[in-house]
Amino acid sequence: MRLPRSIAGWTMAVFGILAIIMGATGLISPDSMLTSLGFEVVPDAERAAGDYTRTFIMASSMASFNMGIYYLVSVWTEWRSFYLFTAIFRVVTFTVFTLLVVTGEAPGRFFGVALWEGTGALATGIGLWLDQRHRVFSKP
Repeated sequence: MRLPRSIAGWTMAVFGILAIIMGATGLISPDSMLTSLGFEVVPDAERAAGDYTRTFIMASSMASFNMGIYYLVSVWTEWRSFYLFTAIFRVVTFTVFTLLVVTGEAPGRFFGVALWEGTGALATGIGLWLDQRHRVFSKP
């Protein structure tokens, strides 16, 4: 893979690699992911019939893993419109996840996920702005 050619590209690469790592972690150890998010981990013997919490965490982790790959492909191609798209929708995700915590639908530690999304949006947005201002990126 080639190195990022812009500040925004570097932010996408960093968050892409982290998304792959977090996705792989959730696929390998969904209980670790539940614990890190502040959710109670119920032992298998105590799970109610039809409790698909671990399955949902693994599905979400697969989505995270895939998103990380998409981010790295966008870096490889310097797909700046994708950078902007992700920055905008990460703000939306930040808002929704924050509301889940504020309304009590998710534990307070889940706000870390909101911060992850907000930080990513802000970093990429600033990177896009700096790149445009200084024209440091090269078009493929």
